[in-house]
Amino acid sequence: MTKLLEWLFGVSLVGAVWALVTFDLLDLSLPKTYREVAWPMPLYLLVSFGCYSLATVGYRVATFNDCEEAAKELQGQIKEAKEDLRKKGLKM
Repeated sequence: MTKLLEWLFGVSLVGAVWALVTFDLLDLSLPKTYREVAWPMPLYLLVSFGCYSLATVGYRVATFNDCEEAAKELQGQIKEAKEDLRKKGLKM
């Protein structure tokens, strides 16, 4: 099962439960307060997912590993390229 199918299955399951509770499709005779809480639930879940995503991206950026060896190698290649271009007559 691919990740897309897993997410679609999860979202459709939550959507079906939400519709059952909100519109009382199975005549469960739930209290009105349950339906009032369930009505804006998709919006709450969307905002929660956005906050989680933002926090995850922020954490990953904050803990990103530095590659000092690769940086030194790249700086060396830049110096070589500049010297080569100077030899060919390019002024910087």
